[in-house]
Amino acid sequence: MSPSDIDPGPERDDESVSRLRRLLTGQRFAVLATRQEGGHPYTSLLGYGVDDQLQRLVFATLRTTRKFANLQAEPRVALLVDDRDNVETDLQEAAAATVLGRAEEIVGAERQREVARFVARHPAMADFVSSPGCALMGVAVEAYYLVTRFQNVIEIYPDHGDLRTADPQAR
Repeated sequence: MSPSDIDPGPERDDESVSRLRRLLTGQRFAVLATRQEGGHPYTSLLGYGVDDQLQRLVFATLRTTRKFANLQAEPRVALLVDDRDNVETDLQEAAAATVLGRAEEIVGAERQREVARFVARHPAMADFVSSPGCALMGVAVEAYYLVTRFQNVIEIYPDHGDLRTADPQAR
């Protein structure tokens, strides 16, 4: 096997990673897709937070919701975050990121820390997220699919505190 036969793996694309970071930190709401009993997708609009390394997204939900039941049965999720303005120029200017990952309830001292970060981003949700029936969920990110200019897709993967991109045509 020659060195040219070895896949060098994902590369760093600072422009795409910067665009993703701006999108995730600039937007406050996302659409969460879970899988409900019977296999159909179920979507929910929610407020979210993201850690500095873009490795985990956090959101709050009541434990009595369909969303929470779906997450308990199947933790794999997708979230959509976008910056569209609902105008024609969005086709060229808007960005959207699909986030793939696994959701898990955050508990204990870690929950207290994450609630403080979440409330700093969503002060109007302080009472909700602090209520006893509210679960704080963390999504461990496995991949991002960043779409710009309507059809330009870049895959971005968390990699030990760094973010790496891959050409989706190579997969």
